[in-house]
Amino acid sequence: MKIQAASFEVREKDKTATFTGDVQVFQGDTEMRCKLLTVFYDEENGGRSLKAAEPGPGGQRQIRRIEAKGGVMVVQKDQYASGDSASFNMRENTVTLVGNVVVTRGQDVLRGQRLVVDLTSGVSKMDQGRVEGLFQAGSRNSEKK
Repeated sequence: MKIQAASFEVREKDKTATFTGDVQVFQGDTEMRCKLLTVFYDEENGGRSLKAAEPGPGGQRQIRRIEAKGGVMVVQKDQYASGDSASFNMRENTVTLVGNVVVTRGQDVLRGQRLVVDLTSGVSKMDQGRVEGLFQAGSRNSEKK
């Protein structure tokens, strides 16, 4: 995972890292943009406690969860999704996009308040309130040749 931002702050005691200012996250064929990104991680240091004077981390950090806020946009291949905030649960391999969610694929548009995507199974579910879809006849067929 590659993260770019204007600024970065880590809080070792809270096990969080916060990126702010035009945040961009790249992982495989997926790109995400937002204003604020908070990474929650577990320290894997073999049970050894670190002293404040020790340089660098004592082990690898395992990401548990990522929270994105402020104009969140996720792009994967030909599909775009946007919303007010997003949460990535790394253990369950799910993404939840909340608030004014819009999903666009080709000319098809789907709107709702919450989108949950299981990245393992590929199953997506939009719920919480009314869901509105606009599907263009032939838009799928024109993409496949």
